Amino acid sequence: MLTHDECIRVFHCNANKALAKKIADILGIPVGDSQVGTFSNGEISVNINESVRGMDVFLIQSTSSPVNDNMMELLIMIDALKRASAHRITAVIPFYGYSRQDRKSKPREPITAKLVADLITVSGADRVLTMDLHAPQIQGFFDIPVDNLYAIPIIAAYYREKSLDSVTVVSPDVGGVSRARSLASRLNAAPLAIVDKRRPRANIAEVVNVIGDIKNRNCIIIDDMVDTGGSVANAAKVLMDMGARDVYVACTHPVLSGPAFDIIEESVIKELVVTDSIPLPKDKNCSKINVLSVAPLFAEAIHRIYEGLSVSKLFD
Repeated sequence: MLTHDECIRVFHCNANKALAKKIADILGIPVGDSQVGTFSNGEISVNINESVRGMDVFLIQSTSSPVNDNMMELLIMIDALKRASAHRITAVIPFYGYSRQDRKSKPREPITAKLVADLITVSGADRVLTMDLHAPQIQGFFDIPVDNLYAIPIIAAYYREKSLDSVTVVSPDVGGVSRARSLASRLNAAPLAIVDKRRPRANIAEVVNVIGDIKNRNCIIIDDMVDTGGSVANAAKVLMDMGARDVYVACTHPVLSGPAFDIIEESVIKELVVTDSIPLPKDKNCSKINVLSVAPLFAEAIHRIYEGLSVSKLFD
């Protein structure tokens, strides 16, 4: 797609090395020569071992767990690239951490998604490329351009190849209806259902009702992320109890914290489809998880940004 003698470079920190390598391979350029480590006291050390002066640099780093370490790596690497006279720095953040703290839901709460946006901007980023922000309005927290990609076309293509019949797309809450509708429109205008639930506290959800016809149908719950897995496992059980044939779950970001792998494995969920926006830990396994790569999508978006082409055309 590109050649190394062009003024583009792809670097990464430590969160998404495999994804960065896939993206660079698709672009046809090598990953930039750099090391991101720590000093003996835990402070982050960055070394960039090649010139980036006048270059269009794309720095790939998800701010996933360990969130604060990965966030600081991103900020410090951006600062290093800026001080090395890179022409333009695009922070490629497949998963944007702290995105759920996007508003004040009770008194004296921070809006951390806005704080992170400010930190990324102040560190020297000229542009942000991300995927499936938890709330679209987070784009407005930045004073620099933000391109928000969507994994729905990749997920829809996967389910079309499975050729499931009698499909109903299920939104896990009212706020996710637009995402569910987008998937349903790509699956031969499949019908929608909505899980009505309440959250008594963080990471705990209680299903109150299901709106829509799910009896004897293959249900696909679609969300932007799965964290502990408790919410989708509970929703899947309710759907099965109400007569669903099988329940599939798809999400962009496999946060999968705490006991998530065990919860998913022991649940009635037939399959959990995720992307590689966040790498899965090598020491944990779940036979129900299937990973789709977003590398081709990010590579095409990077190519379009570098060439000054429209990114939104990817989703027409």
